[in-house]
Amino acid sequence: MASLFSGLLALLSLLLLLVAGEGGALGGGCDVEGVVNFGDSLSDTGNLLRQGGPFAALVSNLPYGLSLPIGPTGRCSDGLLIIDHIAAGLGLPSPPPYLEKSADFSRGVNFAVAGATALGQTSLADVDVTLPYTVSSLQVQLAWFKDHLAATCPSVPQECRKKLERTAFFVGEIGGNDYNFALLQNKPVDLVKALVPMVVNEIVDAIKILIGEGARKIVVPGNLPIGCLPSYLSVFGRSNGIDRDGCVGSLNDFARLHNDRLRQSLQLIGRQNPNLTIAYADYYAAFMEMIHNPSVYGFEKGSLLQACCGAGGAYNFDMNRMCGGEGVPVCAEPAKFISWDGVHLTQAAYHAMADHLFRHIEFLNRCKRNDS
Repeated sequence: MASLFSGLLALLSLLLLLVAGEGGALGGGCDVEGVVNFGDSLSDTGNLLRQGGPFAALVSNLPYGLSLPIGPTGRCSDGLLIIDHIAAGLGLPSPPPYLEKSADFSRGVNFAVAGATALGQTSLADVDVTLPYTVSSLQVQLAWFKDHLAATCPSVPQECRKKLERTAFFVGEIGGNDYNFALLQNKPVDLVKALVPMVVNEIVDAIKILIGEGARKIVVPGNLPIGCLPSYLSVFGRSNGIDRDGCVGSLNDFARLHNDRLRQSLQLIGRQNPNLTIAYADYYAAFMEMIHNPSVYGFEKGSLLQACCGAGGAYNFDMNRMCGGEGVPVCAEPAKFISWDGVHLTQAAYHAMADHLFRHIEFLNRCKRNDS
């Protein structure tokens, strides 16, 4: 598996990530011919960069993109993201950002925007949560998707539906920012917990819309164990209990609350739609697998909870001296770190998480390239 992904990673990098390559042979019984993605900074391949703004300016420069031969692409990492690795594993090009209007969308499109929320701006404003980076919520991304269909589908609707049936849809990870912004804006814990059913319902509504348009293969990721991220450890670690993994246990409990509700909702959708392939992508378990077995993935045990790019304290993270800022150092070997900038992960960590998904989601495993 490691040699397979290393080869794919090298190939994708040499093709500069954005050029549609020839797909390799796929596993038997696979009919996935494209990838459509919705989400936030964990899977944004360049939409926020094209929207602009202060954070967009930050990720448009080194050290972001440090591990890519073409440098910064708008990805919030040193290199590739989970969606890039998944697409490569399926023998497909990485889905280009929707806002790159000159891109080839024949085999996929990415609507994810860094900083995006599941809930819309109005819903979050009702609980006094402001959006610092973008208002391109899941609803906005779905509107883009419908515009995209109107612009790219043939005049025969049935042909478009057949294409969508052969497309793998990834809805998220999204919802994490709804909680992130509320927590970091010091909203009461009870209020943040009250957002969970609202966020999950928003994701469920989006899935139902996609099903109505013809989607038949849908992957929906859960939240990361946020209590293990350097940013949260730096902000909340002193005032909250640290568990045996060195993480903020109460925050991980909150992530599991969201994930459990989301998983239950997906199971219900599956029962209601017997012809649908819908899979829960367990980002929480994939992340904790890296924490518990770091040597398997080449991570240094002493840096598991530290940011590669950052400055300050036990977790190498300072909210006032974030990655990309003047004078903020970068580690020599990002591949030995799970966290890139204290909030997002390294290319190596996203690679390991993609590997986890291929092993645990049956239809992805079936569609994995078998040409090596």
